[in-house]
Amino acid sequence: MRGFLTLTVRAVSRVPRVPRVPRRPLSGGRPPAPLGARVLTNPEDIFQHNMWDHVQWTEEETEKARLRAEENSKEKIPVEEQSKYDGEAYKYWDRFYEMHQRKFFRNRTWLFTEFPELLPPDTAGLCRPELEQDSRSESGNREKQQPCGSCTLTSHMDTFPGQHAAFRILEVGCGAGNSVFPIISTIRGSKAFLYCCDFSSQAVELIQEHPDYDPAVCHAFVRDICDTTSPFPFPPESLDIILVVFVLSAIHPARAQDVVTSLAGFLKQGGIMLFRDYGRYDLAQLRFKKGQCLSENFYTRQDGTCVYFFTKDEVHRLFSDAGLEELQNLEDRRLQVNRGKKVVMHRVWVQSKYRKPSLISD
Repeated sequence: MRGFLTLTVRAVSRVPRVPRVPRRPLSGGRPPAPLGARVLTNPEDIFQHNMWDHVQWTEEETEKARLRAEENSKEKIPVEEQSKYDGEAYKYWDRFYEMHQRKFFRNRTWLFTEFPELLPPDTAGLCRPELEQDSRSESGNREKQQPCGSCTLTSHMDTFPGQHAAFRILEVGCGAGNSVFPIISTIRGSKAFLYCCDFSSQAVELIQEHPDYDPAVCHAFVRDICDTTSPFPFPPESLDIILVVFVLSAIHPARAQDVVTSLAGFLKQGGIMLFRDYGRYDLAQLRFKKGQCLSENFYTRQDGTCVYFFTKDEVHRLFSDAGLEELQNLEDRRLQVNRGKKVVMHRVWVQSKYRKPSLISD
């Protein structure tokens, strides 16, 4: 592993000199640039910051990462032992949150920069934020905005939490609330409502016991999203946004498609699913030792929790096969810098936005 990191430092000299993208304040709810704007143009500046954005790998670096992942996945966990990591996953995450409480992850203050779709409507009567079609869409498709009248629920419950909200958000795999509380702080006083769930009862308890938890704007509940037959506390086609951040990687890849398809059924027409998770050959994948691999690109950590590393193409198939259309599907490659130890590390994530088509006749 040390050899890979050393290579990374030497390879910085090959970073192309491109104009630095200036950071601008948010305007109209839009981020200044996708996935950050700190671009390394002078290799001598590498230790001036803790993170550099939009990093291009050389062919040599890509091949070394591939070989490293191939090497650490040669020795698989025996099949007869693998089932516990799937069937008893909630136990490992309960232990995780019982041990770490709210201290392991930082609050995701970047959420509204990368995902401004989370912002509730500014104007009364709008069913969705007046956000332009993402200019970074690789599909290039543009759809008409759905009129407010079509935002009425197509399936009704007698009563349910947040039923009077004009804008509904669901976060799945909410953990101890590192996304929940930044969202609550932002939507309080608006007509928005947040649902959040996790299959760890310990995690949900941490949220419900937090001093900023407010049942008037948020409903936290225990739910295993792999169990696609269990009910949610809201009807189908009732959600504007579903946030799926670092959660699909924690479940068995064979279950991911059913999970995404099931969740898509709860989006309104025009609703958006926001995704961010680990990318193929991220540093976390390359650090695994032999004997921790469950299947290709799927590993278990020392504490029993699991993680999968996605490619852009895999993410696209998951969401498009669930009937959603691509707005954004980006590979986020960065250099993470330990300035004290003079070590540079490759980080890779995938960030995506997919929308449920609006069925509007011209």
